[in-house]
Parts: sequence; C-alpha cells; structure tokens
Amino acid sequence: MRLRHVEVFQAIMQTGSLSAAAELLCISQPAVSKTLMHAEQQLGFALFERVKGKLYPTPEALLLQKEVGVLFDSLQAVKRLANSLRHRRDRPLRLEATPAVAQAVLPGALSRWRQAFPAHPCSLGTHHTAEMVQRLCLHEADVGFTLRQPDHPSVVVTPLAHGQLTAIAPPGNWPDAELRHDLRIEELDGVPFIGLMDDDPLWAGLAAMLEDRGIAPQVLTTVQTYQLAYDLVALGQGIAVVDPFTAHGRRPGEVQLRALTPPLQVQLYAVHAVDAPLSLPARQLIALIKSSAHEMGLASAAG
Repeated sequence: MRLRHVEVFQAIMQTGSLSAAAELLCISQPAVSKTLMHAEQQLGFALFERVKGKLYPTPEALLLQKEVGVLFDSLQAVKRLANSLRHRRDRPLRLEATPAVAQAVLPGALSRWRQAFPAHPCSLGTHHTAEMVQRLCLHEADVGFTLRQPDHPSVVVTPLAHGQLTAIAPPGNWPDAELRHDLRIEELDGVPFIGLMDDDPLWAGLAAMLEDRGIAPQVLTTVQTYQLAYDLVALGQGIAVVDPFTAHGRRPGEVQLRALTPPLQVQLYAVHAVDAPLSLPARQLIALIKSSAHEMGLASAAG
C-alpha cells in the first residue's frame, strides 16, 4: 500500500463513508473512490463491502487496521515534525544586534514580522560585534545584525543595506536651502559637537578623516551610543554624526539631516554560523529589514 492508500483507508475506517472521508481529507469523493480502487487492485482483495449504501470493512481490512494504524500515526508524526521544523515552534528565534541596530532598525521590522509569526517566540540581545560572533559560533544565537563586517571563518556574512554617515542638527540649525545639499566635512570645524567613544569603529573612521584634514569640532559631550547622541541633538545640545539607520529610523522633524561629503559608507550585515542555516522565520525577518531600510531611503543590498 502506498501512503496515499493508507490515508484514504484510515479516513474511511474512521468515518464509515466515502463522502465523509473525502471531507476529512479535503479532496473530492471521486478521488477517494479512485484511490480505494487502486489500493484494492494492488492488494488483490477488497477492503470494504457496500451494504445498503454503507461501507463495512472486510475481515482482511480489520486485520490490516492495527498495522495501518501504527503506520498512520507515524505518518502524522512526520507531518507534525515537518511543520514544526518549518516554523521552528520548538525554539525561539534568538537574535543578536549591536545597540544602534537593535534600537534603530529592529523594532519596526520585528513588528511587521510578528504579523506573519504571531505565536513564534523571539528573543533579542544586544552585544558588540565580537561577542555577537562568539555567541553565534557557540549556537547561543541564531542570527546577528551589525554595522561592522566580521572577519571570522565560522560565520556567513550577508550585506543587507547601506547608506552613509549622516550629520544631524537641532531643528532650525540649517536653512531649508542648505538641507538640499550634503554637508562638507569642513563645516564641522569649530561647531558644538557630540562625539562618540573612541572604541566605535565608525567614529574612529570619521575622527581619522577630521584629523587628516585639520578639522576640529568643539566636542562638548562624548557618549557611547548613536541613539544617545541623537537624543541630545534633538534637545539642542549640538551637532552629531550618526549612522544612517539611526538618522532615518526616528520620527521625521525631530532633527535636521544632511549626508556628509566626502561620503563615509556604512553597511548593515546579517550574520549566522556556517553550520546553522537560517530558519524560515529568520529569513523572513531579514527580508523585512531590507524592506524597512529601503523605506528609510537607504539602498538595499543586491540578492
């Protein structure tokens, strides 16, 4: 007997009629009749007798029932396992992100992801890139998101979207006409400025460019995250330069935005362990992050 024969046989045994079996299997009654006929032809004996419009199992069918029931239960278990693997219902989707990505990119994407996976558990931790990679390699996380490209043989790195470092200023700081043009880096010389800690790789690149060109902003406050720099700028505490996701991921009108020139590119990456392929929920989230970045006006990576 083929698996389809087993399904039809079991459905008829449970329901007692072809029409009820067809309804249970979500197929047509002629399809049930045809499958039953094929099963009986293959077996060489009848499985059911029709008496006054009702189906009654033959003695041979009753003997088969016990073993078929075990096989059917195993088939149902395979279906449940496949469905579980498809949605990974047995384990949360474990996410890691650097602080800037966790606050600027993931909330909106996760909100949309939740519509597709309303009951799927999910956890989000924030770590710097090196610790994130370690957790991925130890299978303590499923996928990570960072603005710094990891260089590690045990992870797969996928570019998702890119933009460039963006200068932000309190509302009204720049005339409307200037907002249509990029900000020359020389214009940062001497302005009240909010800087970042020296261990931030994006800030390190900007600081090196400023030093090479002899440009010295008036750094009044130094903070650890781009989000805090953004909040201080919104409160009128000075100008800052932040990643494009922080700049474009907040409410319009809170600050003024101008891309820097010469541009300093920033890339958003998804990272996962080489020996841990991404699940369907993880792939769906990555697609939503790329879509969100595009809606921010940033360029999505190809692929």
